[in-house]
Amino acid sequence: MARCWLAILLGLLGCSCALAEPAAPREIRLASEAWQDHTNADGSGLAWDILRQVFEPEGIELVIHSVPYTRSIGLVQRGEADAWVGSYRNEVDAGVFYPRWHYDVDQISALGLITLPAPNLATLGEFRLVWMRGYEYQRYLPNLTRYREVQRQSDILNMLNLDRTDFYIDARTEVDEALETASDPARYRITDLTRLPLYLGFADNPRGRALAQLYDRRMAHLVEQGSLRPLFERWQQPYPFD
Repeated sequence: MARCWLAILLGLLGCSCALAEPAAPREIRLASEAWQDHTNADGSGLAWDILRQVFEPEGIELVIHSVPYTRSIGLVQRGEADAWVGSYRNEVDAGVFYPRWHYDVDQISALGLITLPAPNLATLGEFRLVWMRGYEYQRYLPNLTRYREVQRQSDILNMLNLDRTDFYIDARTEVDEALETASDPARYRITDLTRLPLYLGFADNPRGRALAQLYDRRMAHLVEQGSLRPLFERWQQPYPFD
């Protein structure tokens, strides 16, 4: 009888331990603005291809939500998404956990009229600047004092032409996209300023931290093996891990 009770007790302990261990996530809920050839809404793009290589070999499916950038942050902070794509490190403080590995790098550039002197990091603070709402470039570019956020990229060229701002700051691909709408592109100049690593911003909860730990482990392996290089070649983007 004693052996019987011991067996039952051990069985119950085993069950309780099994219940205490959460099942590994079978999906990762990713939120992102739809950036052309980076995070297209149809699931194509460089970032999605990278993240598939990170997570799918571990049996984790990507579930993609294409939403405006500021909303993607809010989804993560509320625990409605596991991570958002395209964050600069420590861009957001509350409810967010950053991994060690970046997955890409943004070339940050300035678009302005060619009649203005080309800016650089030392002189940028002398000018009036605009960027898209939520991008927080004042955290990463030095000595900025005159800047504001805008809601629509379609307003940028009018603001430059009407002398309401001096330069539009954004990733080079977004700056190029804005210039494509100009009737006379020769009136404008693009100046490259600096490069900023891009991260996933994970939800600061047990699930988010577990996914971030897996992400760091897989990124270290993929970079060591050179497995991501063909993806950057396919999308004609510079390789950020040399």
